[in-house]
Amino acid sequence: MAERVLITGARAVAALDMARSLRAAGYEPHLADCSPAWLARLSSAAGPVHRYASPVERPADFARDIGDLIARLDPVCIIPTCEEVFHLAGLAEADGFSDRLFAPPPDRLATLHAKDRFAGLCRSLSLPVPATTVIADRAALEALCGDAADHVFKPVWSRFGARTLIAPTLPELAAVTPVPDAPWVVQRRIVGEEVGFYAVCHEGQIAAFCAYGSDWRLPGGASYVFRPLQADQTARLRLMAEALAAFAGTSQIACDAIIDAHGQPWLIECNPRATSGVHLFGRNAAFGRALMGCGEAEPGAGARHLSTALWLHGLPTALRDGRLADWRKQGQQGSDAVAAPGDGLPVLGALIDAAVFGFRALRTGLPLTEAITADIEWNGRPFDPD
Repeated sequence: MAERVLITGARAVAALDMARSLRAAGYEPHLADCSPAWLARLSSAAGPVHRYASPVERPADFARDIGDLIARLDPVCIIPTCEEVFHLAGLAEADGFSDRLFAPPPDRLATLHAKDRFAGLCRSLSLPVPATTVIADRAALEALCGDAADHVFKPVWSRFGARTLIAPTLPELAAVTPVPDAPWVVQRRIVGEEVGFYAVCHEGQIAAFCAYGSDWRLPGGASYVFRPLQADQTARLRLMAEALAAFAGTSQIACDAIIDAHGQPWLIECNPRATSGVHLFGRNAAFGRALMGCGEAEPGAGARHLSTALWLHGLPTALRDGRLADWRKQGQQGSDAVAAPGDGLPVLGALIDAAVFGFRALRTGLPLTEAITADIEWNGRPFDPD
């Protein structure tokens, strides 16, 4: 019987591609989420999709559901893909399944995720990071307002560029209200190309690595087209990833960086979970084995894209900005990460999920990117099922 692997965060296209890679490597993937995750449910290749309660809205039920899944499936590994990783890490420490969770302990996760602590970690490792200051009240914020044009302001705990202010005006800063429980950071602004990298690490060593840029992004900054970087840029970013891997241990790490006009990459923030870099490995067996610590994997050539976003967001952008030829080229020459040969229904599933999250955004008044993660996001509080 094939060994079972539980992948959480089934709403993410990265979870679907991981499942495809693990199945190609001979494992039996199971997925789970607290959202319907029609993307994964309609896939013929991913595997069964299970439900658990929201760790934000119903933490006690979440703890019970995860315990039941582990008891029933007996997975050899649990691979988180979204911010449920933080809740799972706290639960794993309490319930004794840390050895199965593909993530570092809660304190290391928090260091990687908190923007101020990550900057401090980078400085301790001699990695290039913009000057970063934490602000926890209005007085500290007002002391920095005179230099706002040269800085970026953002919450310590945030995702998808939510509420980030780049060179803000004074009226924009007037709406910022940092408090000790929800502080912000101010970083020196770096102008250049926004890039990212993703790494799979086992015991401090990298088993899979890719670095990528994008010319197609959502308004908040999230990408939906991913092109591999040039070899020299990739090599420089890999050295940084190796230093961070030694700290993270056995984990996924993904970082946002900016390459300035001199070719110097600056680390901006870190996501200790899966990101869209997963797609560059082409859902092959080597990547599945690398996830399980059984070898190394190299990314494939060529760009990948999320077809649903390329149509829903990319086409209007192309028409507005006169980039229709580039949009057609990406659609024709790039590879779709949502659909796969013989597995095209996830495109329909992604549209259904988008409608579900869109309705949630309308109902709650949240921006769409925040509505997508509101039931799993983690903002620094230790997981407490009570």
